[in-house]
Amino acid sequence: MLYFLYPERLLLLGLVVLLGLVFGYVVRWKKGVIKKIGDEPLVRQQIAQYAPWKFRLRFVLFAVAIGLCVFALTGLVSPDPTQKITKSGKDIIVALDVSKSMLATDIQPDRLERAKQVIARVINAFPDDRIGLVVFAGRAYLQMPLTIDHDAARMFVATTRPEDIPTQGTDLGRALEMSMNAFDLKSKSYKMVLLVSDGEGHDPDAVKMASELAKQGIMINTVGIGSPTGSTVPDPLTGQPKTDLQGHTVISKLNEQTLSEIAATAHGTYRFYTNTDDVVNAIKAQMDKIEEMPVFTESAYLSFRQYYWYFLLGAFVLLIAEAMISERKKIRKPVIATLLLLSLCSTRSYGQSVNRMITGGNKAFKESRFEDAEKEYEAAMARQKKNSDVAGFNLGNSFYRRNQSDKAVAAYDKVIKTTKRPDIRQQAYYNKGVAYQQAQKVQESILAYKNALLLNPGDEAARQNLQRLLKQQPPQKQPEKKKEEKQNKNQKKQEQPLTQKPAKISQKEAEDKLKALLENEKALQEKMRKVAPISSNRPEKDW
Repeated sequence: MLYFLYPERLLLLGLVVLLGLVFGYVVRWKKGVIKKIGDEPLVRQQIAQYAPWKFRLRFVLFAVAIGLCVFALTGLVSPDPTQKITKSGKDIIVALDVSKSMLATDIQPDRLERAKQVIARVINAFPDDRIGLVVFAGRAYLQMPLTIDHDAARMFVATTRPEDIPTQGTDLGRALEMSMNAFDLKSKSYKMVLLVSDGEGHDPDAVKMASELAKQGIMINTVGIGSPTGSTVPDPLTGQPKTDLQGHTVISKLNEQTLSEIAATAHGTYRFYTNTDDVVNAIKAQMDKIEEMPVFTESAYLSFRQYYWYFLLGAFVLLIAEAMISERKKIRKPVIATLLLLSLCSTRSYGQSVNRMITGGNKAFKESRFEDAEKEYEAAMARQKKNSDVAGFNLGNSFYRRNQSDKAVAAYDKVIKTTKRPDIRQQAYYNKGVAYQQAQKVQESILAYKNALLLNPGDEAARQNLQRLLKQQPPQKQPEKKKEEKQNKNQKKQEQPLTQKPAKISQKEAEDKLKALLENEKALQEKMRKVAPISSNRPEKDW
């Protein structure tokens, strides 16, 4: 996509219009001078060697050359396709069990924390692969689509809690189904699901769904977190061991059989958690045996392809041609053209040095030398105060990688204010939301994600992040004034004197009302019996 870095400089094309007016005035002035000199035929005979069309041709060439120089100054660029992040590897969906049974402490500090540790190490072990995250309990949700943004993946894993899933239980079948849907099944890249769970609950659909994934060429590796002997499950509300409906203390045990069957059905392996390093090394060793699949790319704001020199080359050729056209009265435009070209070359050399700074910053960023990258970006922004959105955007990314959320937000805000490209503004709003989320500023993060979605409603990552934050919002409290009014109203009702005499009714009316009440009670009982079978299908356990 082509666009101008300095579109406001197109106003300089007004110089071409001004030159045209000057040229018209000069032509009219020449004709007037010929008439004033004396006999017009005699004067024309004296200037017979002068060719007026050459004068006009030289002006046209000069004017077009000036126009081309103006276009060179506007900085026509396009994103450089060679400056893309190219990753060769595989697609991995991590399915993390966040049910309350994962809070059991048979593995210290608890099962969920150890599971997060394993997943974080897996993300580090596969830097060239796309990672996605599915969280599940009684239901499954796609927490993060496949992406190469491993920092975001680590953040999502670290902040996931059982409270994020309203329906408790351990529905392995839904987790596998959601994981399958997260893949692009038409893609030829290698696909793997890493299921990390205690397998609590016997889900008959899990093995069937694993068979469906195997048909799609998706391998499933499972990691069992917990112990076969089991442990009590602490209730997050009371802190006491959780009890079932009969009042018995719940003992959650690792279900190795189901996890092993799932892995075997989808041509994977089951690993019992004993040590984080052992589990991660075993998974990595298995993945290293897989033949490399085609590469995938994700664009990034790194560098641009410059087109200014095409315009300068055309202007240079036209000015050379204009200088070579002979004319009796020579205008010293070649000297002006030479000075203009030197000025333009100096300006573009200045722009090129800025571009080199950004490229140097990108190299340092890629090598995790974030402080060096920030120096390069800030130097580029200092030399090119306007339209420095690329350097500012990457500067914000560098601050974010160093956990300096406030500085990252300030950098993104500057980009949002100065950039004229809606796509960069949308990405700045999205990254601003991520930075606020890193700083635990929920309301600010929600607003940033909403702004990103306003600019690009199709940004699924922003939508997922926004939905997750909205679910974490506590219910709004009733305003104190309304609450007091409601309490006063209830108090007045209670204080009303019960002095009203009951209305007198006949014996027949009383019998009719009693009969109606009995019929309503009978209908209610029938309705409850019909609803009972539905309620019996609800999950019996909520851990």
